[in-house]
Amino acid sequence: MADAILYEVPGAGIARIILNRPETRNAQDTAFLYALNEAFDRAAHDDAVKVIVLSANGPHFSSGHDLREADGHGNMRKHETVGTWSGFGKAGAEAQYAREQEIYIGFCERWRNIPKPTMALVQGKVIAGGLMLIWPCDLIVASEDAEFLDHTVAMGVGGAEFFAHPWEMGVRKAKEFLFTADWISAAEAHRLGMVNHVVPRAELETFGLAMAERIASKPLFALKLVKQAVNAAQDAQGRVSAMQTSFALHHLAHAHNMLAHGRLIDPTGLMPAIKKREQAAE
Repeated sequence: MADAILYEVPGAGIARIILNRPETRNAQDTAFLYALNEAFDRAAHDDAVKVIVLSANGPHFSSGHDLREADGHGNMRKHETVGTWSGFGKAGAEAQYAREQEIYIGFCERWRNIPKPTMALVQGKVIAGGLMLIWPCDLIVASEDAEFLDHTVAMGVGGAEFFAHPWEMGVRKAKEFLFTADWISAAEAHRLGMVNHVVPRAELETFGLAMAERIASKPLFALKLVKQAVNAAQDAQGRVSAMQTSFALHHLAHAHNMLAHGRLIDPTGLMPAIKKREQAAE
């Protein structure tokens, strides 16, 4: 079986991390996310690496969380791999909260604050949890065919766990994006400032790596400092506290759905949302 995450060093100062589950449209199960985190750690700890480039094999960047990990009630299966926020085997909502605190918002925050520039090269569909892989990156380059979707509200949950929507596209567009569960094109994402550049699909890799080379020519310490400064400016706007509130509300929705429907998501919107997701990725 091929590795779900590939790691390459294509040139001086650059590390490439490649999502490699194209047969699942790069859906993210627990093992996949831990492997991805290990790859980010490897690049972060390598003093020869100045820029980290995230990309994906296959026609689509990522279809989001791997729903095949869910049980028959639409609940994510428990895993013993959770460490820092370990709560598995405990009653109530604690186990699910621990899982998502560790591998969703926890990993995303860790990747966002890696002290090196990061860049995502994005093609095809990027759905819900897929946004949580690109939004922590400092730069995003999208191919002309890229499209973005968060359909979690249709499933009775108020947005993906890493709730960066208001900062990525502005408050009003974030509300529309979530309320309607409509797609955003690469061109629209660029207009909103969510992506830095839009290029033809055939040029995505060469364009992105050329930009990475230009960045890698700069002193690493200066890159680290300016990233820290810009991130601090965003955090001063209240991003961290807002993210904590949205994560708590996300789990209130899970708890409500468990009481009302016996599963983590609202089944009235589940099948239409999954059908929309599958049709979009064909």
